[in-house]
Amino acid sequence: MKRWLCTWMICGLLTGSVSAVSEAPETSAGAAALLHADTGTLLYSENADTPMGIASTTKIMTALVVIEHCGLDEPVEILPEDTDVEGSSMYLEAGETYTVRELLYGLMLASGNDAALALARYCGGSVEGFVAMMNQKAADLGLTQTHFCNPHGLDAEGHVSTAKELGLLACRAMENETFREIVSMNDITINNLTYVNHNKLLRNYDGCIGVKTGYTEACGRILVSCAEREGTRFVCVTLSDPDDWADHAALLDWAFENWQYREITASYQLSVLSGRLPACTAEAEPARLLLRTDEQPTLRAELPRFVFAPLVSGEVIGTLTAVSEAGLEVQTPLVCKEEIPADAELCLTPLERLQRFWRLAGHGMFAYNWK
Repeated sequence: MKRWLCTWMICGLLTGSVSAVSEAPETSAGAAALLHADTGTLLYSENADTPMGIASTTKIMTALVVIEHCGLDEPVEILPEDTDVEGSSMYLEAGETYTVRELLYGLMLASGNDAALALARYCGGSVEGFVAMMNQKAADLGLTQTHFCNPHGLDAEGHVSTAKELGLLACRAMENETFREIVSMNDITINNLTYVNHNKLLRNYDGCIGVKTGYTEACGRILVSCAEREGTRFVCVTLSDPDDWADHAALLDWAFENWQYREITASYQLSVLSGRLPACTAEAEPARLLLRTDEQPTLRAELPRFVFAPLVSGEVIGTLTAVSEAGLEVQTPLVCKEEIPADAELCLTPLERLQRFWRLAGHGMFAYNWK
């Protein structure tokens, strides 16, 4: 009986095709990272932990902090100091009034440095107070190599992040419905001015849903993108990359070709005490895990050595955990597939019950790995 049981323990089923993984493309970037957006798992990196300037991709944090602290329909009066800034602009004029929502569109589509200052002053009481909020948010997210000196991303000493941490920030921001709505917008008209999103991938790459471009002479071209196909979402980051549009398309293509969600199921046999059937099937509820196309996950089942009747179909009797090589993990219940009544005619003496208990119990709980 034990031999039959162990055979089932190594026969987990993994649905979906398994094929070879292609080499990741080379890029022109000074640093790059590609992450699974749902979990922040790093799937590709190139100098991804090196602090570098991030230019206007700073505005990902600016927008996230504003969205979390301000009502979208709150009015913001534009002050002269909001308009006294160089670089890309929403063309605000002192004395005008915009809603927070309108300024966020100008911030993320037109990359308006004037919108960044207006929102920072309104949300934080002062630009300096808002920058402190940005850095506190970075600390809360565990971004230890990220530091902000302003809300717009113009060059400043010590204003840096890394490709990995900027990607983690984008993953978190893309969880916010309002943020996603704004950065996925191709264009919008506000007060008779039409703002077109600087992110060309929204128009040129299948599945792109955001997020932000950036450029200064010192930083070079910076790009953070997010794309989704069939429920799988990736975030790509390149820093100081003169060929960023092509590099993002190539990296995202590589991710979609070589990583996929696959359904994991498994079945195990358990001995049943005092039942009308001697054994039952413990079957995993369907679960999906992101895997490379060439890998099999590690499966670990936690089940008792035996169960007592009566058993109800669908009753949870254990847990299956599947882990990918990248550290992604999914856990799903193992449920009884049969209904097994207690055997009313089964009569064992106390000694017979004790002997049967020790024979079936073995070493108690067990966990097996399958690769």
